Amino acid sequence: QVQVAESGGGLVQAGGSLRLTCTATERISGSQIMGWHRQAPGKEREFVAAIRWNFGVTRYADSVKGQFTISRDKDKNTVYLQMNNLKPEDTAIYYCTFSNGQNWYEPDVWGQGTGVTVSS
Repeated sequence: QVQVAESGGGLVQAGGSLRLTCTATERISGSQIMGWHRQAPGKEREFVAAIRWNFGVTRYADSVKGQFTISRDKDKNTVYLQMNNLKPEDTAIYYCTFSNGQNWYEPDVWGQGTGVTVSS
């Protein structure tokens, strides 16, 4: 069973940037998907972005398009989330996710989460 662990969260001022990192415990391959969800205070968990491993096809939530970029390092089994021009509403716990490839939005494995706080 693949496990994932994320890092890179923290406190940043509005307009700043952060890069989240997530590494899987096993080799990721083929049509498997790694991605990110987030949960803001008092809100439900939501999809942020994901990437299919083989060809690097990506999907983004409308709320982060043009602001966040997901990428991967296949050799390191690692996925990144580059977050630019951060806003207070981006404050959330960010979860790394893994899917065997069946569903972009309902992953099979979740990380423990890393907190991102954006101050105004």
